Amino acid sequence: MENSDIISLWKSYDKKLEDNLLFNKKNAEDITKLKVQSLIGSMKPLKIFTILIGIIWVGIVDILIINLFHEANPIFLISAGIQVLLTKLAIGIYLYQMVLIHQIDISSPILKTQEKLTRLKSTTLWIARLLFLQLPFWTTFYWNESMLVNGNVWLYTLQFLVTSVFSFIAIWLFFNIRYVNRNKRWFQIIFSGKEWIPIVKSMELYAEIEEFKVEKS
Repeated sequence: MENSDIISLWKSYDKKLEDNLLFNKKNAEDITKLKVQSLIGSMKPLKIFTILIGIIWVGIVDILIINLFHEANPIFLISAGIQVLLTKLAIGIYLYQMVLIHQIDISSPILKTQEKLTRLKSTTLWIARLLFLQLPFWTTFYWNESMLVNGNVWLYTLQFLVTSVFSFIAIWLFFNIRYVNRNKRWFQIIFSGKEWIPIVKSMELYAEIEEFKVEKS
């Protein structure tokens, strides 16, 4: 066999090998995108359930506030009002997330999908911040006029300490629930279920797709 034939055969084999590698990478990319779609889709049932429960809850609290507005203690009205307002904001963000999930299309450009995943990530953090801000108001809504008038110094002291501790926790979490703290133990305890894990895994998978693109180029 002539040298030219050997070189031609070698180039042909090299081309087939390269084409096969590109084909395998394309398949891997498609499979990865399907995994992302499955992960994001798995978030829908819990979010829909949470939205429904949230709507029922704010409806009940709104009715109580309206019916008791002229009779209830101002502390109850303020505490319940702030709780229900924060819950409504969280529900609004959940509805926005449902729109984002619906808009995620694995056939879209990578950057466009990554942008939506980033929005899902940041809004999930905001939901947690808002809901934790409710903590101190769960320690005050039950106060009534009789407790305020007839309470003693021990009751006031205990109430102040409990409310102060819950306020500190709420404020600390509000400012520290950030993606940069994702590897810390307390963060992983809070974000450990369907609200968070599918987002993180999807972002990691799309990072892999970017690597496929780089290797192709």
